[in-house]
Formats: sequence, structure tokens, C-alpha cells
Amino acid sequence: MISYQETLDWMFQQLPMYQRQGKTAFKKDLINILKFSEVLQQPQNNFKSVHVAGTNGKGSTSHMLASVFQEAGYKVGLYTSPHLRDFRERIKINGKEVSESFVVDFIQKHRNFLETQQLSFFEMTVGMAFQYFSEQEVDIAIVEVGMGGRLDSTNILTPDLSVITNIGLDHTQFLGTTYREIAAEKAGIIKKNIPVVIGETNAETKEVFIAKANSTKSCILFAEDNDFSSILESDLKGEYQKYNLRTVLCALEVLTSKGWQLGNSAIEDGLKSVKKNTGLRGRWDVLKDKPKVICDTAHNKEGLTYVMNQLSKQKYEHLHIVLGVVNDKNLEEVLPLFPVEASYYFAKPAIPRGLDAEELKKNSEKFKLEGEVYSSVQNAYLSANEKAKRNDLIYVGGSTFTVAEII
Repeated sequence: MISYQETLDWMFQQLPMYQRQGKTAFKKDLINILKFSEVLQQPQNNFKSVHVAGTNGKGSTSHMLASVFQEAGYKVGLYTSPHLRDFRERIKINGKEVSESFVVDFIQKHRNFLETQQLSFFEMTVGMAFQYFSEQEVDIAIVEVGMGGRLDSTNILTPDLSVITNIGLDHTQFLGTTYREIAAEKAGIIKKNIPVVIGETNAETKEVFIAKANSTKSCILFAEDNDFSSILESDLKGEYQKYNLRTVLCALEVLTSKGWQLGNSAIEDGLKSVKKNTGLRGRWDVLKDKPKVICDTAHNKEGLTYVMNQLSKQKYEHLHIVLGVVNDKNLEEVLPLFPVEASYYFAKPAIPRGLDAEELKKNSEKFKLEGEVYSSVQNAYLSANEKAKRNDLIYVGGSTFTVAEII
């Protein structure tokens, strides 16, 4: 009998996967996932869903929505990516990860098809999630887009609601180099006659969303116009979460109007218990005190701007930053956001796409960020802990994969 670890090794090694390889794993159409969903007998049609896209905040937004639905008594599927520690974090029902045996059996059953059709890691994972939610008869699934929207494998859904959190210049090698182009890709999840909630806009993106919603006859709501977030709070403490909270509250209003029973207490309790209900980690995650350790998965200009601003408001004697990034990151854009008066611990995340730590150090020095190179994220983190005094602060970030190694 093939083991869970052997199954994962096959999934990761055999097939292109964006997180590991980058551009070569990106598919230019939905042909594979459509063929696979036929083989699986269209599981995506057997449950209701909310489809969440956006450059930043789509993971937090998805987890908040799932938590509220759980508090309201629904059986809730949650599909997100990437995972931090274990692949099974991507597929959950009411906060509980899919079983190892389901993953193994699913891959074994469909392995011939997956190999013959050369499905990507992400395509097979989406098929697996939709099959699991269908078999388990969830009431609703909150489904996070992997990247983009229009060509993302999750885009075979016809949801009750589409949500687009915001647009930033990330994954430009796939999605386009302007806000308008990236907005057009994300707007690809807007379906005929299905309402859409937009979290944040600028003049360029708003135009794109309105045009797309008009063409699909979709009711479009802008969360910026309805801010109830000041009266409710979430247990997700990053300052940037106020924008996600606003988007979530707007989405919940639409879903309530569609007949979902989401009372005030379910909304309030759901928002206060996101981590407990869904297991979300890595968003302004305080790992310990004395010295205080904070990690965050923010990895692009927009996300890091918020996080560095919040970091600047913390009280500490000295700041230590464990930093690792992937090799397609625009360093000229993100490194100037980091504070000069910190000690840096440079390391390469343990994936093929990780940027060499020496290279990161060399680029960082251009922006007066000084520090040492370490052979691994773990070693960098251990060194930061050894050197930090009780009233210092250690921040770990730059990439989801850097955070994954220390959580």
C-alpha cells in the first residue's frame, strides 16, 4: 500500500507546481480541469460556494467567511493555498483537514488519468477538493483562487457569490504588468447573473470590474462604499485585516439577502474565532514573547507596506529580521520597504524557487540592509533567537515559505 508521504512526493516531484517551479507550471487554459471534472462527474455542481480572488487578503477573507458559516451551524468546506506545514491544510471541512487516506486513495484511483493528461499539481488538488466537498455533502464551500482568476482551475465553479479583494502588481509574468490587465484576469471569476463584491479599487481597476459586471449582468458591490468594520472585530490582528473585514461584512450582507441564515451572533463569534475555527496561521502571527516573535506571509509590495507600517509601531529595543524570498520577487520594489535599523538574517526558503541567500544579501545591501547569510531559514531563526535580548523583536517573513519553516 502506498503511503501518504509517497503520494505527496509523487504529486510534488512528478508534476509542475507553481510554488516549486514558477512559470513553467502555469497553464494557459482550463482544458485539463474540465476533463478531470468530467471524469469525477462534475463534483463542483453538488455544493454551493463562494469564490474568492484578489492579490492580497484572499486567504484571510476566505477563512473569515468560513468561520462565520461554521458559527451559523453550516457544514463548511474551505479550499485555500498554499499550505504552510502539511498539504492537507488546503482542504478542510469545519476546520478539520482532509484525511491522509482520502488523499492517497484519490491519487491512486486517478493516477493513470493524471499522468496521461499531465495535470498540474494545482489542477489535481482542485479536483480532489471538489470531490471531497461533494462526497462529504458540505452546505457551502469557500474556495480561494490559486492565482489570477480567469484561467485558474477553481474557475469551473458557479458560486453564489464572487469576491475580489483587491488588485496589486504581483505575478506580473503571468497576469499582466498593469493594474488594468491584472484586474481583467481577476474579473474572470465574475459569472453571469452572479453578484460580485469588490474589496478595494483604484480608478483603473474599478472601470474594469464595472465593465465586466455589466457584460455578465452581475450585481456589483464595492465594500469601500459600506464600512461596518469599525463596529466589529476579528481575532486576526494585522492592521491590513480591517480591509478584509470590510470585504467580508459586505459579502455576508449579500449572502444573507440570498437566504443564508447568518445571524448577528454567528457573524460576531465567527469573526472573533477565525484561528480557532479554521486553523489559519501566518497572518501577523505572534509566536512568543520575550523576545517577541512575529511572522507574516506578506510577500508583495502592497502586503509588505501594511506589515512594515505596523512593525514600525511596535515597541522594542532592537529589531531582528529573518528574511527569505522567492527568485521571481521584484527586489527593487520590496526591499526599500524594510527598515534600515534592523539586524538581518538572510536565508533561502527550502524550495527550488527560493532565492539564494547570498544574492538576497547582495541586493539588500544596496538598500543599506545589513546582516549575515545562513544555510537555512531554521538556522537563521535560531541565530536571531540567540542574539535577541528579552525586549527585542524578531520578525520572520518575505515569503509564505519562509514563515512555513518556522511555524
